[in-house]
Amino acid sequence: MSPVAEKDRAVVQLLLDAGTCPRCVLRFCSVGSQLLYRHPLQDLLKDLQEFLKSSQEKEGTVCLDVADPPCKRLRLEHKEEGADELSHNGAIPQLPSAGNAGNAGNAGNPALSGNTALESSAGRVCNVCLGILQEFCEPDFVKKVCQKVNSADYQFTSFVFSVSLPPQLSVRERAAWLGVKQQMRNLGLPLAKDDIVQLKEAYKWIIHPQLAEELGVPADGKSLFEVSVVFAHPETDEECHFLATACPDCFKPAKNKQSVFTRMAVIKALERIKEEDFLKHFPCPPSSPKNLCDALEIQCNNGAVFVAGRYNKYSRNLPQTPWIIDGERKLESSVEELISEHLMAEFKADSFNFSSSGREDVDVRTLGNGRPFAMELVNPRRIRFSAEEMKRLQQAINDSSDKIQVRDLQLVTRSAIGRMKEGEEEKTKTYSALIWTDKAIQREDIAFLDDIKELRLEQKTPLRVLHRRPLAVRCRLIHSMRSEYIDQHHFRLHLRTQAGTYIKEFVHGDFGRTKPNIGSLLNRTADILELDVESVDVDWPPTLAD
Repeated sequence: MSPVAEKDRAVVQLLLDAGTCPRCVLRFCSVGSQLLYRHPLQDLLKDLQEFLKSSQEKEGTVCLDVADPPCKRLRLEHKEEGADELSHNGAIPQLPSAGNAGNAGNAGNPALSGNTALESSAGRVCNVCLGILQEFCEPDFVKKVCQKVNSADYQFTSFVFSVSLPPQLSVRERAAWLGVKQQMRNLGLPLAKDDIVQLKEAYKWIIHPQLAEELGVPADGKSLFEVSVVFAHPETDEECHFLATACPDCFKPAKNKQSVFTRMAVIKALERIKEEDFLKHFPCPPSSPKNLCDALEIQCNNGAVFVAGRYNKYSRNLPQTPWIIDGERKLESSVEELISEHLMAEFKADSFNFSSSGREDVDVRTLGNGRPFAMELVNPRRIRFSAEEMKRLQQAINDSSDKIQVRDLQLVTRSAIGRMKEGEEEKTKTYSALIWTDKAIQREDIAFLDDIKELRLEQKTPLRVLHRRPLAVRCRLIHSMRSEYIDQHHFRLHLRTQAGTYIKEFVHGDFGRTKPNIGSLLNRTADILELDVESVDVDWPPTLAD
């Protein structure tokens, strides 16, 4: 049984004559059976040969199976218009009809016979897919891809396959489509571009079962593990350059792009250019290249894994993130680095992104239940950890330093991290501040602070952070305070505040930029000697049993 319909006979002849591979012939004939594309190339060639030979065994013109075949009229009209047609530089050359496709020699038509078409296609690189549906569907290439995947040592239970094609393939496909469209028009049959099976889709139909069998896991479009192949074809790189003259607005330099001739830019230009202008610059059908595509890269990438927990910081000489100014490191480590060092090693990730519910200054400790944090581990090789393994990892972090401790370490989803950032303005924090005053104080001088509730502050952006934050006046609330007298010049103040309150500036006033402040309330100069974060009231991540 033939893989294509009788109405496609002339299209099959046209494409094979031009050097198109059997699988691309199926694509242009709108064949949607995935199984057919998986047949060996030689078998498909043989089927197409038999299909074309069948026309030679019939007498006269083949009657195509269409509702209202206007074949004779169209042929006459086509011959009358033939004198005005351009060939290589302006329009599509005269093509053989279905009836005389296999008998071209007797009619003086330059088209090849079915046998000759088969022979010419058998050993050539496809003029449309540039060999992607030929050599790169073979078991040897599949094994090469799987060897790359296995050597990368990833954990995965399924995969998604992606392919990056050279942009000039879109140009060649357009040229082939214009030829097929003209042929179908000659036969009085419609052909929409959407009817053609896309190259990527056909390639995945062929490659997916082979990869799944070799890797031992199923293909899944929603998988977080991606196997990708990047193809290039240097021989034809310049074939899409004419589009820059015809549609200059489509080709603009972009960051991180080595060339303006990206696939999307080329597709956009092809949508704009008129058919007659396209045909003036590009042959239809496209010529056969000498060389196959190159598989430039075979890449693997695992979707990010997210780890969350809470950290305590016990050092007054440790920043939350690396402290580097003008390329010079100011302190040897940070909270972020002490945690990430172990996570990166265990998850075997390429990189990470650290985030937390607020941050403390380098000289501020974080006590109590700690501060919630999350870490995105990018492209991890290992993704599966049991609860017991996470406990051991947490213990390893805690054993490595006396400056920090981590608790409730667990795997979370990307969406769950959003809960850490929710209510940034609404959540509360509790602090403990050691305060000095220039004038002597007695217990009764600070006792009134305990009675103050919901004290509203106006805080201009502090001078110490003005270099990295915009100038603004922020309204913040001190919900409550409790004082502990120490001596005539020192007392400790416990505060429960709105998130985002600058505590140091509330104590010393920041040259009047925070009003009111402890100095103005006590009517004397006050300064802060030590500050501790005692709690961050965010109920995330979930508390784990010891």
